[in-house]
Amino acid sequence: MYMKKLIIKFSIIACLMFLPTLSSNLFAQAPPKPPSSDGGTTVIHGASADQSGGGAPIDGGLSILLLLGAAYGGGKSYLLRKKEKK
Repeated sequence: MYMKKLIIKFSIIACLMFLPTLSSNLFAQAPPKPPSSDGGTTVIHGASADQSGGGAPIDGGLSILLLLGAAYGGGKSYLLRKKEKK
């Protein structure tokens, strides 16, 4: 019975950790094209002072949060297993 619960918990944790990485919808929106100087397709960077900044990367922070969450969960499960053995 204990092994069955352990397998179920492990599979749930594995699904919660790896399913978000399979999604391709986590990309930030692309920045708008800069304005052109002649109204056509020629693009001159720096032609206007009201250009927006670049896209904000979200992968770095998300990876750190996932890593810290996995470490926290691993530590908790280690302590729980250690407590059950006593």
